[in-house]
Amino acid sequence: MRDLDYLKLLGKQYQTIGDVTTEIINLQAILNLPKGTEHFLTDIHGEYEAFTHHMRTASGVLKFKVDDIFGFSMSEDDKKRFTTLIFYPEEKLKRVKDRKGNLRDWYRVNMYRLISICKVVSSKYTRSKVRKALPKDFAYILEELLNLEATQLNKEDYYHQIINTVIDLERADEFIISISKVIQRLAVDKIHIIGDIYDRGSGAHLVMEELMKHHDVDIQWGNHDILWMGAALGHPIMVATALRISLRYGNLESLEEGYGINMLPLGSLAMRVYGDDPCKEFIPKLSQEQFYTEKDQELIAKMHKAIAVIQFKLENEAIKRRSEFDMDDRLLLHKIDYDKGTICIDGKDYKLSSNSFPTIDPKDPYKLTKDEQEVVKKLTFYLKNSDKLQKHMHFFYTNGSLYLKYNGNLLYHGCLVLDEKGEYQTYEIDGKKYSGKGILDKFEQLIRKAYYTKDVQSADWLWYLWAGKKSPMFAKSKMATFERYFIKEKSLQKEELNPYFKLREREDICQKILSDFGLDPENSHIINGHTPVEEKNGESPIKANGRLLVIDGGFSRAYQPKTGIAGYTLIYNSWGLRLVSHKPFTSIETAVNEGVAIKSSMRVLEKTNRKTVEDTDIGKKLMDQIKDMKLLLNAYRDGSVKEILGIQNENCL
Repeated sequence: MRDLDYLKLLGKQYQTIGDVTTEIINLQAILNLPKGTEHFLTDIHGEYEAFTHHMRTASGVLKFKVDDIFGFSMSEDDKKRFTTLIFYPEEKLKRVKDRKGNLRDWYRVNMYRLISICKVVSSKYTRSKVRKALPKDFAYILEELLNLEATQLNKEDYYHQIINTVIDLERADEFIISISKVIQRLAVDKIHIIGDIYDRGSGAHLVMEELMKHHDVDIQWGNHDILWMGAALGHPIMVATALRISLRYGNLESLEEGYGINMLPLGSLAMRVYGDDPCKEFIPKLSQEQFYTEKDQELIAKMHKAIAVIQFKLENEAIKRRSEFDMDDRLLLHKIDYDKGTICIDGKDYKLSSNSFPTIDPKDPYKLTKDEQEVVKKLTFYLKNSDKLQKHMHFFYTNGSLYLKYNGNLLYHGCLVLDEKGEYQTYEIDGKKYSGKGILDKFEQLIRKAYYTKDVQSADWLWYLWAGKKSPMFAKSKMATFERYFIKEKSLQKEELNPYFKLREREDICQKILSDFGLDPENSHIINGHTPVEEKNGESPIKANGRLLVIDGGFSRAYQPKTGIAGYTLIYNSWGLRLVSHKPFTSIETAVNEGVAIKSSMRVLEKTNRKTVEDTDIGKKLMDQIKDMKLLLNAYRDGSVKEILGIQNENCL
């Protein structure tokens, strides 16, 4: 009966045998289209210009398309100028118009070229899907041009007249911009971001805006993302930590301009309390592109120290409240001898690099002063009430997850927590033990509960995922924040990675993980970020005989001296897996002025017979739909379900 009820419900959408057969034919045809192209990126760390460049260029893929289509019919300089037009149409048009007189011939040539490229990138999709990607102003014109050939019999004049009329009506600029954006969109069917949009760079808020415009994107949360998710919930420790890291890297743009966070209360406190303190341990770590005056850097350093001390104090309450977190080793303020300027750790005294702690009462070192309490209250209010930040965090929850299984790949940012033998470490929550896939599912449930209940204590779990010993996102033995600031002893600053990061070189370990997640251990892949691959020192991103791929190649400029490259893009198209490694991106202005030279190298990781939609997860869903449609067709034919023929007259009801 339930099956029959379902078919009757389905019959309201497909009301006749003709409707059903048309849909079956359509779905069956879609199954035979080439698989859509997926791009995987990770550890963007706020590098907006580099990120948007990769989005516009499809990580260099569009340059290869231009080479394939135009071959030797265009010079390399012409190709460079033409690809720049595709990637940065507004900027390129402005420069062309500044230099040229009569643009009619230039318009015509480049419009024909753009149509040629658009035909190729749209050929993987149904006309319906392409139609949805077309801009409203030019939808009809573009659909006509994409489905006609300039030499088609009886249509040649029609084709050319469309182009000429667009130019005559002075709409060529808008047409070029529109078709360029369609090309960019159709070049990549789906984007996977394997975590850490936030951290060092100043453009995380702009990256989020760009992702929210994309037609199909998912995010596997990274540890820095989870920090901002907790801060946006108003968890005081995570508010303090997110601001501390922003100040550490002189990243005020995202805070003040991006999210409208008023830093004046913290600045006022810092100047009152640390006015005479040089705060040398807290001088911001700036990139070459950042410029702050010496006085600005001194102010940032004082604010940096003020929020760091507040963070160290705030952690005490959560650690005492959550004894199951086993994070007592983070509580160090009570171990300081404030007269001698030393700290006792594991029975040994160490000299502190600074003994200036004017807001700490040695008798009650974790108690916030009234001024500090007021600052925490205001900053928490600002983050919780930033409309843009809340919008971005909502996008994280609706489009994100701790892990994702998609088309035979298992995606997660950090690790699965293992012991030295390669067994899953267990974690007990509310009297029940979890490990492996189970703990990821449980952590994700706790993350979502914290968001939807808006309970700050529930958000403690997000903080644990940021800094806890068995966190699959942090993935280290401890977070030595205080030690790195104040203790020169290197052994105390060391943060050891979980054994996973050595064991992931073993194929049997990776196959076990894939199998535990219900994936084919022989043909599937694990895709990670989190740890930059030191390619310049001979490290390979390909682990365990290809079963695991680490695609953090130094998107963030801060890591590029270590990696020797400027990030990876993993590309999974109908022909297999390819890994593109990138050279550093200079600037959008340079790209437009000098032409885009894609400085990337591509290696083939896995080549297959051409895959179609039928071979994908979407294909499985379509095949299920086809089965349902065939059941409905049979139900119509044997009379179990009646066709709805025509529209009934309301007066007859």
